[in-house]
Amino acid sequence: MVGIDIGSHEVKAILLSKKERSYHIVRHAAIPLMKGTVVDREIKDLKALVDALSLIKRALPKNIKFAAVAVSGSAVINKVIEMDASLTEAEMEAQIELEAESLIPYPLNEISIDFELLDLEKIEDDNVEVLLSACRTDTIDSRIDALDDVNLEAKVVDIEGYALGRTYEFIRHQLPNEGYHSVTAMIDVGANMLTLAMIEEGETVFVRGQDTGGDAYTQAIMSTYGLTYDKAEKAKILGELPLAYKEEVLLPFQMQLLQKIKHILQLYYTVSERERIDYIVLCGGGACIEGLVERIKVDLNIDTMIADPFTGHLEASSPIKKQLQSQMAKYMLACGLALRSYGQWPI
Repeated sequence: MVGIDIGSHEVKAILLSKKERSYHIVRHAAIPLMKGTVVDREIKDLKALVDALSLIKRALPKNIKFAAVAVSGSAVINKVIEMDASLTEAEMEAQIELEAESLIPYPLNEISIDFELLDLEKIEDDNVEVLLSACRTDTIDSRIDALDDVNLEAKVVDIEGYALGRTYEFIRHQLPNEGYHSVTAMIDVGANMLTLAMIEEGETVFVRGQDTGGDAYTQAIMSTYGLTYDKAEKAKILGELPLAYKEEVLLPFQMQLLQKIKHILQLYYTVSERERIDYIVLCGGGACIEGLVERIKVDLNIDTMIADPFTGHLEASSPIKKQLQSQMAKYMLACGLALRSYGQWPI
């Protein structure tokens, strides 16, 4: 399956092959979206998205028919519940359907539900922890319909936080001692969404999202210097801003983003009863915002770095690696989705 990350700024795709323990990038693509096509992770302009997906499809081998996409934001709910460990999966499904109304704050005819058993070695008092996920069905269907329009079949609709956490196997090699016995926060800084996946001993144990991202930086440039969106985005990318922009725009944006990160970390500390984490790995298009790594490192006193999956079991031909090396962090969600090709999932 090709992993397709439908963001609010662009659509990114990664196709992976696997040989023994390593993965190889077969194809990749990133197609910009017209502003307003995807807002708050909801598809607002299906035609514009389909046009972008058509260009993605052209970049893929002709035999690729299946895709993995993801949902996130306010349309998604995750809960960890306890269930009787002696129940079969079918019995758990029946019980969840009976109790879903009390667990999910949406009308049941408007949502799709799935669940997964967590670590079976942690059975306590004959109960097992079960991850319950629910999403508005129309949010899922809109992605499926968009893929259908370009002759791609959505075999998997994942959750962005867990797709991000899955890429930990690519970046753990850039951590001291390969991340063993450590707690790592993987944070994807998208255009309008901040997604966090907390990794303990290689497992994703906590995911959260916040409505903020690199687009807020562009908006600040627009309002400060009276530029259009396109001109502000171009000035940001090319570094064509006034000398005072660091104090006037960059520093306030960094502090705003930092507060969002602190808030999510505090939620994790409360749930996990931990007092600190070991590492932060930044992903997404906003990961390379000037000075962000150092700002987080100094303010939170946590070792922080930008994701570099090429340090691990991710490989590519020399031309592709040279092209992607500086921007690979923004493809991490797409990589996490593409990895579903090599794990267990129902067809």
